[in-house]
Amino acid sequence: MSRFDKYFLLKTDDVAEYVQEKLSFFPADAKFECKEIGDGNLNYVFRLVDANTGKSIIVKQAGEATRISAEMKLSTDRGRIEAKILGIQASYAPGLVPEVYLYDKVMCAMIMEDMIGHTIMRAALMRHEKFPRFAEDISTFLVNTLLLSTDIVMNHKEKKANVQSFINPDLCEISEDLVYSEPFIDYNKRNNVFPANAEFVKKELYEDKALHLEAAKLKFEFMNNAQALIHGDLHTGSIFINKDHTFIFDPEFAFYGPMGYDIGNVIANMFFAWCNADATIEDPAQRADYCGWIVDTIEEIVDKFIVKFKAAYAANVKDILAKTEGFVDWYLGTVLADTAGVAGLEAIRRTVGMANVKDITTIPDTEKRARAERIVITLAKEFIKNRDSFKSGKDYRKAIEAVATKF
Repeated sequence: MSRFDKYFLLKTDDVAEYVQEKLSFFPADAKFECKEIGDGNLNYVFRLVDANTGKSIIVKQAGEATRISAEMKLSTDRGRIEAKILGIQASYAPGLVPEVYLYDKVMCAMIMEDMIGHTIMRAALMRHEKFPRFAEDISTFLVNTLLLSTDIVMNHKEKKANVQSFINPDLCEISEDLVYSEPFIDYNKRNNVFPANAEFVKKELYEDKALHLEAAKLKFEFMNNAQALIHGDLHTGSIFINKDHTFIFDPEFAFYGPMGYDIGNVIANMFFAWCNADATIEDPAQRADYCGWIVDTIEEIVDKFIVKFKAAYAANVKDILAKTEGFVDWYLGTVLADTAGVAGLEAIRRTVGMANVKDITTIPDTEKRARAERIVITLAKEFIKNRDSFKSGKDYRKAIEAVATKF
């Protein structure tokens, strides 16, 4: 009888025994060091290292409540979903996700590859580091994992079975509330509004009924369009990166939803890095250089996605009517419009909602932080209200440059 035959939350002192029981990964005489490294809101993440060899592994466990609020209870089935989708994504985009060694349905824990030599992208961007391969890697990941999981490519019955397998109601509800609803109508009183921008937020978000209408349209698109197997939380904190390679991880929010949700999240979080650099880099030339690289990268991501999407569509389309002339352009147009809308939603919710981003909150100068937030909100509203006009990377560049000059 093992003590791991019944669920409980692991502590650092438990992890070595747990891994040794479950896997033959470390030698019996390993000298273990364990640290809890999770900085997200939902799960517990441990790095276990053998000090004798330097060999390491990651254990990620799903808790029964969020780490930010014990009142927010969650199904631990998200751990199964995450482990399963990482396996699927590995088949669609080899080398761009970490390897899963084991999923334990009792402890709701996953043992996986340690992404050695990589760093959390958000932290690296806040150090103003550049990653020349990112646009190439992320566009490949997005096209492969999204398009190849649709019923344009898959057998329709197989795809419907996948939809059922990845129903994720607890985490979808979090997105429905925190991304699509509360930032615009603070009915649960959980928004975190920077006091210097309280009146600005009231006028631009809470009182803008036209914005509420567009957010509602996007919300019900999110809830009802089982288009592709999406990551569901693809921000720069869910990416490990170095100059030569990218790992995408942490997909416990995965379900069948609209493709634009993943793409828009990437764009919004890249723009947070722009805001941080614009506010914190003192030297004008260095600031212009780094902010320029961010805008270049956003433009490149969008344009590479479009080119790769069309190529992958032509190579993989199975549905007979989806081969109709003009359909791919219509279909891609809907994806791009939703992408812009979601980029706006993510930008707003990470600025005024319950889960703010460090890119913005760590800006030390009050006036510069207030300015950054106003830029974000103004740009986000442009993304949401005029989402049908964002058809290329250049459209994002124009919008960013136009808003930046207003403040």
